[in-house]
Amino acid sequence: MPSIEILVFAPLIVVLAYTIFGISGFGSTLIAVPLLANLFPDLKFVIPMVVIMDCITAMSMGLRLRANVNRRDFMPLLPFLLVGLGVGVFLLVRLPSTLLLVVLGVFAIGYGITYMRGGPPRLKLPHWSAVPVGLFAGTTSAAIGVGGPIYVMYLAARGSTPEQIRATTPVIFVFTTLTRIAMFAVAGLFTREVLITAAVLLPIALGALYLGHRLHLNLSKNTTVRIIGGLLALSGVSLLMRAL
Repeated sequence: MPSIEILVFAPLIVVLAYTIFGISGFGSTLIAVPLLANLFPDLKFVIPMVVIMDCITAMSMGLRLRANVNRRDFMPLLPFLLVGLGVGVFLLVRLPSTLLLVVLGVFAIGYGITYMRGGPPRLKLPHWSAVPVGLFAGTTSAAIGVGGPIYVMYLAARGSTPEQIRATTPVIFVFTTLTRIAMFAVAGLFTREVLITAAVLLPIALGALYLGHRLHLNLSKNTTVRIIGGLLALSGVSLLMRAL
């Protein structure tokens, strides 16, 4: 029998995480994993559980918003993203992750603040940047569980609108989470308890996703920009805290 803390707070955390995901198109993992880790045994339990919910909610959101997906910049990114996932699993685990967390955290904070101000991002990336960005994003996704801020910064620097960012990041998550699910399955991380907990929380996540989508429809473009920028900045702070 789950504890009272799990029964009360786990659904509330899932509602918060996936409402934010419905509004902005990313941020669920950054919110859910650190908070749920305080309730469940360890990250080996939490991360596989959240990956299942991320995959299904991302599929739902991607289908709903498919008309706004930025295919021009997503398709060149995908193959290098998948290669990066493999690199992250086999190579990056041997490197010190602290430095990577600090660099990525500082960059996300600075870029998020700039984006939150509503002005055009100063960083402009060329078309070929899909190669290094895809490799780097895939590597960090597999090695430290962080990819959303990189996808957002890349799409914004390629000139994507907030609506395109909100539609494209879930599609990226579908591919990355499916790959991670396969990796976790091979590693034997999907225990019976993980699957049952994910199945119980999934309807709550889907309901929260719908709530976030409805809230987004009532938000102005400037408000959406501020939310995305604020989440980038907060994710940067979260990365720095993890590094420390």
